[in-house]
Amino acid sequence: MHTLKRRLAKYSRWLHIYVSMTSFVIVLFFAVTGWTLNHPAAFAGHERRTNVAGTLDPKLAAAGSTEVARLEIVEALRAAHRVGGALSDFRIDEEQVSVAFKGPGYIADAVIDRRTGKYELTESRLGLIAIANDLHKGRDSGEVWKALIDVSAGLLTFISLTGLVLLYFIHKHRVAGFVLLLAGGAVTGAIIWAWVP
Repeated sequence: MHTLKRRLAKYSRWLHIYVSMTSFVIVLFFAVTGWTLNHPAAFAGHERRTNVAGTLDPKLAAAGSTEVARLEIVEALRAAHRVGGALSDFRIDEEQVSVAFKGPGYIADAVIDRRTGKYELTESRLGLIAIANDLHKGRDSGEVWKALIDVSAGLLTFISLTGLVLLYFIHKHRVAGFVLLLAGGAVTGAIIWAWVP
């Protein structure tokens, strides 16, 4: 039993240290962006908006038809203006086609006249803080990034739990540590109960 406890303490320490170091950057990223999200006025970035006009081959928008060359339209806009982000909306009306792209801290909207092929494209770049905030929320960031958010949440949970296991094996500070743990939980609960609307 004593050997098992020593092994548990040893492996908990090893896992806590190395998992903490492996996930340090992503955990720090979510800590800092939690702060920037909580104080949007203090970290408001400067939006850069550009408006451009152009013309596509009218056949792509196919006036009078219910079908349009979606892929070709999207690729033509990307090629002509280096449009970023993922395609988020593609609407076909009787007279125009609306195409929207979104990415972290980025929005681009194009409106195409189906008869002439003429279009106007508005592109908004919201700055590095907006990019970081959108990444924190997983907004318009793709499935791989969303999976990374889940992994980082799991890693943070794992680091917390291995920290608790380590505290259990530090006899000198065990009682004080668990008292502080309970106090921190009580303060958090009290703040939620008393001050959160």
